[in-house]
Amino acid sequence: MSKLSEQREEDAKPKAGPRWTWIVIVLVALGGGWGGYYYFSYRKVSTLDGFAKCLNSKGARMYGAWWCPHCADQKEAFGYAFQYVNYTECSPQGQRTETDQCKQAGIKHFPTWHFADGSNTEGVLPLTQLSQKTGCKLP
Repeated sequence: MSKLSEQREEDAKPKAGPRWTWIVIVLVALGGGWGGYYYFSYRKVSTLDGFAKCLNSKGARMYGAWWCPHCADQKEAFGYAFQYVNYTECSPQGQRTETDQCKQAGIKHFPTWHFADGSNTEGVLPLTQLSQKTGCKLP
């Protein structure tokens, strides 16, 4: 057989490379589709997300401690939306000491809300009171 004939036979044989490439592309696309579906289907969304974001933009900040039951009550009032609240943890996890940041801010009781006008309010605040203080609308 001549080299030209051998080359033609070699060129006529199907190559395995492109088939595997398509399989990988399809698997990646399916995995990406499933990941996107999972993210958007199971993402926890709260009706208070916008309210909590507004509080943050208006300069409201909550100071609290991990061991404080009243802080837990305040967080529970927001539910999943609490992730958008500007929050400062005043006690390192597992300890009952106060951080320097909270000492410098003059925080004595938990929870304490600090507002952009410089005022502080201690205790669990109803969402309606937070709304009135900041001008943020409740849903």
